[in-house]
Amino acid sequence: MSTSTSNSTPSRLLAAEDYRLQAAPQLHHVRLLVVGDVMLDRYWFGDVSRISPEAPVPVVRIERREERLGGAANVARNAAALGAHTGLLGVVGADEAGDQVDELLKHSGIHSYLQRDEQISTIIKLRVIGRQQQMVRIDFEEAPTQDVLRDKLSQFKALLPDYDVIVLSDYNKGALVDVAEMIALARSAGKIVLVDPKGDDFTPYRGATILTPNRSELQRVVGGWKSEEQLTQKAQALREELGLDALLLTRSEEGMSLFTRDEVLHVHADAREVFDVSGAGDTVIATLATILGTGAPLAEALVTANRAGGIVVGKLGTATVTREELFAASSSAPGAA
Repeated sequence: MSTSTSNSTPSRLLAAEDYRLQAAPQLHHVRLLVVGDVMLDRYWFGDVSRISPEAPVPVVRIERREERLGGAANVARNAAALGAHTGLLGVVGADEAGDQVDELLKHSGIHSYLQRDEQISTIIKLRVIGRQQQMVRIDFEEAPTQDVLRDKLSQFKALLPDYDVIVLSDYNKGALVDVAEMIALARSAGKIVLVDPKGDDFTPYRGATILTPNRSELQRVVGGWKSEEQLTQKAQALREELGLDALLLTRSEEGMSLFTRDEVLHVHADAREVFDVSGAGDTVIATLATILGTGAPLAEALVTANRAGGIVVGKLGTATVTREELFAASSSAPGAA
């Protein structure tokens, strides 16, 4: 299916079955470095059977606890789960939570380049789950100090020759204050650079290969839109202003749209039951980056990342999609050979 927009950019709806691979690509050859805000996600699961006599809130009796990598660490975890050679550069505190992040990275096979900041605590997101529903989230966070950020930038420069794809995962927690310099360094070294942005100013991400905002993040920067034509005009203007090769808009139930100089590619959401959207963006950018690292074309990477997002929203919390899940879904889907 092909259409066109008022600014003469061809628009195309991708048929997923046209990009279903017969075999998984050689993902273990991909060398991917994730840089950004590292977090520890803590989950407390329990039973809810009564309302508190102190306030009109449910009482959750905790029965089980889990700890998972969050933020940029979850992006790295997703890339590693697909089989990519993955490194993580970020900042944690010199505390128990930072130790736990280190242990989880080792367990996931991720090369840790964490900087320890003795003046802050590791960022923690604590989620309390009752009856398979999130009851409350409690955040603990502090911005890294300048000395540690300078050390991190120096280490980034040293690591660049060892990696082919760079993912900058910005959660606006202070770890990517040097993002503009990182992008310039990586691009001048010939690296593919993908950025998951935050905030209402995307100019620090100028020159990246691909920017991956969700719908609300893009609206904060370009304003709303009333039609696909208006969306295309605003997205293409932003892409050109920032000097991006492509802008990928993730649109929840509306799927994804990829804006390049030559065309706009759309893919429908991979229809399945949505259980939890936490970390879905991490899965999408990790998958997109890993597939691009194999040398695959953008259209193929887009469809594969969309498929991965569809799988991960069926899982609770910040989860991952394995290589086996992703490509088994490909080969068994309708239309696959």
